[in-house]
This record gives sequence, structure tokens and C-alpha cells, in this order.
Amino acid sequence: MIQSVGNGRTWVLSGSTSSYALCLTHADELLHIHWGPRISAADAEALAAQEPPPYWPFESPLDGHEEYPVEGGPRFVRPALSVRADEVRGTEWTFAGAETDAAPDELRLRFADAVHGLVLTLHWRMRDDADVVERWTTVAHEGEGPDLELLRADAAAWTLPQRDAWRLSQLHGRWAAESLLVRSPLTYGEKVIGSRRGHTGHQHLPWVALDADGATEERGEVYGCALGWSGSWRISVQQLPDGLVQITGGAGYDDSGLLRLAPGQSYTSPVFAGLWSDGGFGGASRAWHAWQRDRVVPDAHESRPVLYNSWEATGFDVCEEQQRALAQRAAAMGVELFVVDDAWFGRRTSDRAGLGDWTPNPDRFPGGLKPLADEVHALGMQFGIWVEPEMVNADSDLYRAHPEWVQHHRGRTRTEFRNQLVLNLAREDVRNHLWEQLDALLSSAPVDYVKWDFNRCFTDAGWPGEPYPQKLWVEHVHALYALLDRLRAAHPGVAFESCSGGGGRIDLGILSRTDQVWTSDNTDPLDRLAIQHGFSQLHPARVMAAWVTDSPNVQLNGRVSTLRHRFVSAMAGVLGVGGDLARWSEDELEEARGWVELYKTIRPVVQHGELYRLRAPEGGLSAVQYVRGDESVVLAWLQSQHYGERPPALRLRGIEAGAAYQCLDTGAVHRGSVLLHQGLHTGLKGDLDAAVFRLRRV
Repeated sequence: MIQSVGNGRTWVLSGSTSSYALCLTHADELLHIHWGPRISAADAEALAAQEPPPYWPFESPLDGHEEYPVEGGPRFVRPALSVRADEVRGTEWTFAGAETDAAPDELRLRFADAVHGLVLTLHWRMRDDADVVERWTTVAHEGEGPDLELLRADAAAWTLPQRDAWRLSQLHGRWAAESLLVRSPLTYGEKVIGSRRGHTGHQHLPWVALDADGATEERGEVYGCALGWSGSWRISVQQLPDGLVQITGGAGYDDSGLLRLAPGQSYTSPVFAGLWSDGGFGGASRAWHAWQRDRVVPDAHESRPVLYNSWEATGFDVCEEQQRALAQRAAAMGVELFVVDDAWFGRRTSDRAGLGDWTPNPDRFPGGLKPLADEVHALGMQFGIWVEPEMVNADSDLYRAHPEWVQHHRGRTRTEFRNQLVLNLAREDVRNHLWEQLDALLSSAPVDYVKWDFNRCFTDAGWPGEPYPQKLWVEHVHALYALLDRLRAAHPGVAFESCSGGGGRIDLGILSRTDQVWTSDNTDPLDRLAIQHGFSQLHPARVMAAWVTDSPNVQLNGRVSTLRHRFVSAMAGVLGVGGDLARWSEDELEEARGWVELYKTIRPVVQHGELYRLRAPEGGLSAVQYVRGDESVVLAWLQSQHYGERPPALRLRGIEAGAAYQCLDTGAVHRGSVLLHQGLHTGLKGDLDAAVFRLRRV
């Protein structure tokens, strides 16, 4: 709901429990006045009428109060917008109008800069049934003058209320250790996170949360912001000298330039979404999850299937007969989607060759992929493949034909990571080629699923002959989005997974075009608990792919774990299996069949229910709970038991105190009030133990 008051110069957007308000001064300065609990239009009008802060030497009265600070004029905060044209840098804005009926639940405010002929449109969208505010910015060159260079155009600036002290939460990491949660006091100055790698990156997820009064998992005010962009990005959290806090974020890591706008051209930023919750970090997570399932992730109402991926079983040594044998074992286990990973194409016998040649290797698949896909379908499973379209090996037919198609600087060494180079998707001929290759591939066989990988960062982001090569950082991402959109439209039955050497490309932008994401290449069940704990701060279980692989763990640490522990760890998201089934014993296959069957019974609750993090994975007992209607599922893990002491009981959440709940696994009936206040004993013991508890209201 959008309300306009104060002679049409104050606006209030309201969602299910919160409001967001801003006002325009007589000098056309757009000020932020409220973000928090739901308020009325009269409340907003009263806030807009309050006196501005008193003058303070060497500071600007606008800093920390403006809705979208720009470069130019009496401002000293980090600008969200920076523009350069000839000798004039910065902007000066005049209000040009408001629109509240152009799109449902959307407010648009337009401002004009007469010197540059530039029009700035700020967008807000808040739906009645959610508390997420979506914000983005459009910058249009509507003048007749010279081209304008957008040095920076952030999506939004978020202003927090005055508090004594703030605590910052963020998700950091590296390959095989993504999405690790850390909280620390916010200090004066700037805290900057981001990526200058051309993709979202393993090092930080584009999300921050702030609390000021010691919020807990289920209590207290939490403000969160998440950016929907799959290229280089930056989020800056600034605590100003007077204690006010502003958060800016958008595409691009630095201010070296995004795009050059000729007259008639425009740029639209990605969405930078914000959320206020008074339900603690858990309440904020559940609000984010519900919004993503309802508004972001395609077909999120549909459950994702149990998959098998053949990578760890085969590596680059792939052939049709071997894949058939794995498919038969996977089908007998109850798997619903069989995925052939790397090395089915070109001369791909190692990571040194073949990338870019997206046709089946004739020696390994003499009849193409269709015979295998047909057999997989006959076994009752869907069929999927792995691709990495944005990359190319120097040893490939594509590179030999078009070495100019990769990102490079003339006269400089072409850097190879994992023996591969990055295609310049900003080029139209590259985009057209990829579309033709991938469309033909998906038309040549009944493919149901594509795992789309991205295994290296940008290092040589040059474009010889292009007048403004800097634009490839932005246009590569736009081209990726357009290609995915076009493929989804042409092949509506195909699901897509985003992967980037694990969790290197996870954000709201890619999630709006894919059905799930590969959370991490680290499939160790113990390590995964911390990774999944951090991931769940923002993203729902419905998109979080998790696999059961071999023990000892072959990829990272050699840790030995039971099949039970591996399955229960992976059942916290979209379950997959990635072990070498040819080496699994009959007893292991039979046990795995039982776990897969169990997962299918809890899948609707896990993938579509509300998540409660009961205990964080901090060395002892940890657990999560999912609630959907009368059903509840608890997944519990014990890292190690000390001195023979019984682990603490799990105090459940999200159930009714006055109701009774039957455990479907034991038949025991528990009172809701007892589960809430006394807890559920898990019976876990020893090291790396785990269990699943299914509860139903009776």
C-alpha cells in the first residue's frame, strides 16, 4: 500500500507489519524519515514536519538523512550516484514528478539535472503481504549534449534509525568454505564488502544485517539488505560522526566506471532489497525466505527432485555404458533426476581441453545424448547435464576459430585459471553463438535439467577495439541474464542450477532465473552444517542443493562419517547424491534407499515450510526445524559427546502450546507446551550422530 500526504510530498509504503516513509523538502531534497514498525499517514506527516538537525561545523545536514545521496553539493558521505561529462562532474537535481500507479505497489520519483540533461528515477516497491522493500534506480540521458559516463549508480541507500550502537552480520568465506556467518560491532567509518571478480564471489554474499539492541534468533529488531546482482558488486555500511548509519549498494566494486550513456540511452540498476523484522534473526530469515519463494525463485511452489550427479564417481573418465550403470543404481535408490557432469562433450578428457565445444564426444556418446537420456527416462528419472558456457579452453575448436572472443588486453598475457579463459559475453557475436549452441543442445535430446557452472574469475577484462571496454563488467551479466531468460522461454520444461565452483554465484539476481543453486563444492557433512547455517540467514532451503558423497571424504579432508550423518546433513535442503555408487555395498545402497524414501516424506515441509534454527553448529548439538501447517520436521546433529553426558533437549518453535504432537517415527505424543519450554530429547550420542524427527499435530 502506498499513501501520499503533505501536499503530495510525503510518501508511506506499508507491508504486512512494517512501513517505509520519505519526504521532499521545499528545496527538493529527498529525505528518509522512517523504516520500521507500521505507521499511519498522519505519523509520517508528523515525522516530515520535525525540525532538521542543528548546524554542526564541517558537516552537512543532509548526510545520513538523504534517501539517495549523490556526488555534488553539500554532501560528504559516500555517493550512491557519480556522473562525469567533459569538465562537469556530479549532479544537481530538481524534482520532476511522482508516480504511484505506473505498476502495482510501486512508487516512482523522478528528478532532473538540467546541466547534464539527465533524468533520475528512484523506484520503491513494497507488497501488502510482505515486509521486503525492493529498490532500484534508473538513470536516463535525455539531453542533447555529450555522452555521460556513469562512474557509479547504486541501486539504493538505506538509512537506519538513531541507536546507541549497532552490530553487523555478514556472510564471508572462500572456496569450499562459503557463507560463514560472522557478527561484529559496527564502528565509525566504512565497512565495505563486495567482489571485483566479475561474479558474485565465494568471499562474500551480497547481504548484511544490523541490530542495535542485542537481537537473538527469535527476538529483537533486525534490518537486512540484499543485492540482486551476479557480477562485481559493492555494499558499503557507513557509520557517520553523529552515529547515523547508511548502507549503499550496487553493481561494480569501485568508481572506475560502469557505462557510457549516449543521448537516448539509460541504465537500470539491480534491485537492492531491504527488510525490517522485530522477530530476531530467525524472523528476518523466514520473511526473506517467504518473499523469495513467492516473488523471486521461478516455480518455487514446485518441489525439487532428488538428484544423482556422476562427477565424483567418474571425474573426466566418462562413457555412455558407465553412465547407464550408475543410472540403474541411482534409480533403484529412488533418485528422480540423473545428471551427467563434466566431460561428455568435445575433446574433454581433462580440464585442459574441450570447453566451448558443446556437442557430445562421439567416442563416448556415439549416438549423442539422446539414447542415454531415453534410458534414464525409461528408468523413471529426469535427465540433466553440466555446462560452462561462459568459458573456453585454449585447446578447443571454438578458441582456435575465434581467439578474439575472449576477454583480453592487446599485448598482454592471457591469464588462465583452471586452464580456461572467459568469453566476452558483451559481444553480440558471442551471445548469438552461445544461444545457437545451447538451443541446439537442448533440442537434440530430452534434457530436463542444466547445471550451469562458472569456474574462474575475471582477470583480463579487456576488449580491444571497443571505445569503452569498461562496460563489459556490466554487460556480461546482462548478457548472462538474457541468455538464461531466452533459454527458459524456449525450453520451459528445463530447470537450471547456478554453480560457480560451488557457491561463487549466489544472489537474488541469479536466483530469479534458476531453480536452485549449488551451495558449495564442500560436501563434508560436518563442514556443510556451518555453510548451510550461514546460507539460511538469507536464502530458503528450497534452493539449497546438498549432496551425500563418499566416506572418507575424497575431495577435501578424508573425514569418515556414517551414511546416516551424511544424509541427515544433506536433507536440510534439496537432497542429492554424488558418491560413486559403483563402489557402494548392497547394504549401503539399501540404507540409502531408506533415507531417500524418508526425505520424500518430509520434502514438502523442508522445501516449503518455515525454518527455525534451534541450535547453531558450534561444536556440540545443532538442529533446525521446519514447520508447515500441522507438520513439523526436526533435523539434529551431534558433532561429539563429552563425558557421557546427554545432549541438551531441543526447544522447538513455531508450534502451538495448547496442541499435542505425535512423533511419526516413535509414536510418542508430546504436548506443545512441553516441546516449547522443556524441549525434545534426541537420544544422540557419540561422534557425528544425527537423527530426523517427524511431528504431526493431533
